[in-house]
Amino acid sequence: MIHLVLFEPEIPPNTGNLIRLVANTGMHLHLIEPLGFSLEEKQLRRSGLDYHDLAQVSTWKNLDEFLTQGPCQRLWIIETGGKLRYDQVDYAPGDGLIFGPETRGLKTEQIDQIGAPVVSLPMVPGNRSLNLSNCVSIVAFEAWKRCDFVGGITE
Repeated sequence: MIHLVLFEPEIPPNTGNLIRLVANTGMHLHLIEPLGFSLEEKQLRRSGLDYHDLAQVSTWKNLDEFLTQGPCQRLWIIETGGKLRYDQVDYAPGDGLIFGPETRGLKTEQIDQIGAPVVSLPMVPGNRSLNLSNCVSIVAFEAWKRCDFVGGITE
């Protein structure tokens, strides 16, 4: 199983979209507090539709707690400006993909604390970043593909 990790997510619809994604891929979504919203927020419920009961979602009090007690075998930081492209990684079951907050990304000290390779998606020069839920979806499906879509139905 691949673990999707959102560090201090801020925008409810992004997290709701990712709840739907993990329900449909068998992945596990980890939310590192503080969150910029309540898990009961209407926008979150609307974008997650009725997938909340089908999704594996865990919350963590802070980054330290996740790093010391989390289930990931290896971690990959997905952040603008990484030197390694997302499609050049040999993802494996048990890997965790860490994404920073929508408006600011991960700070240098957080990247250093995590101590994992920084991976990015190619983009047109001069642009800031992709929408978080779009970025997570792209990398999640690449990771799942590298794991031969384990747990999924393919035809």
